[in-house]
Amino acid sequence: MSFRDQLKACREACGLTRAALAEQLGVSASAVGNYETGVSFPKEDVLLRLFDALRTDPNQLFCGSYRSGGFDLSGAERTLLEKYRSLSPIGRDTVRSVTDALCDYRDELAEERGGEREPRLIPLYNSPAAAGYAAPVLDEDFTYIPADESVPRGADFAVRIQGDSMEPYIHDESVVYVNRDPLADGDVGIFCVDGAMLCKQYHRDALGMTYLFSLNRARADADVVLASTGTRSLACFGRVMLPHRLAVPQP
Repeated sequence: MSFRDQLKACREACGLTRAALAEQLGVSASAVGNYETGVSFPKEDVLLRLFDALRTDPNQLFCGSYRSGGFDLSGAERTLLEKYRSLSPIGRDTVRSVTDALCDYRDELAEERGGEREPRLIPLYNSPAAAGYAAPVLDEDFTYIPADESVPRGADFAVRIQGDSMEPYIHDESVVYVNRDPLADGDVGIFCVDGAMLCKQYHRDALGMTYLFSLNRARADADVVLASTGTRSLACFGRVMLPHRLAVPQP
């Protein structure tokens, strides 16, 4: 269930109308309607009040929506939300006060710049090596791009992919967005294997074998298999943020 569906379900379970919830959040009823229809997403300070108003926690409200495109939360964001819920009422009030102050300061700076907020920038690495390979390495060739509405929330960097080994989900010359969340089985990640950079789907079996699959099974020749007792090196630079999870091929 998506965030907007969870939000509506939790509000109705609490017996709150949109207007009643809006009053507790300090926003308009139309703003709550926008949250529930996916038109917009609550700001940080409103989000914190939302958990209290609905007597819920981040795990429930965001169940199934951590990786739902525009509302994707990074691991760091989820950790902060969970820590907030563990605080006493006084601690939560302190967090809200600090967040409100920071947001006010941000808005004041935006007004001084003529109403335009300074966009967050993320690096786009431009050095793919070969088909399905990528190189998000410090000091490599990269440019900064604005993390606007087209960029998934929580993206830490972007990588341009070359080749057809990840078709039809990741096209040649397309840009993928990556965060630094730990990988789960079936995730697509950016890996370094023996010094070579790859974009592959991750799978680890019960025997400890690690598989890095090409999504394009016609390019299974580009798969990488690493034994648990092997001497090859493997490092992960992050998780590629795709709109939905993909089935893992059979080894």
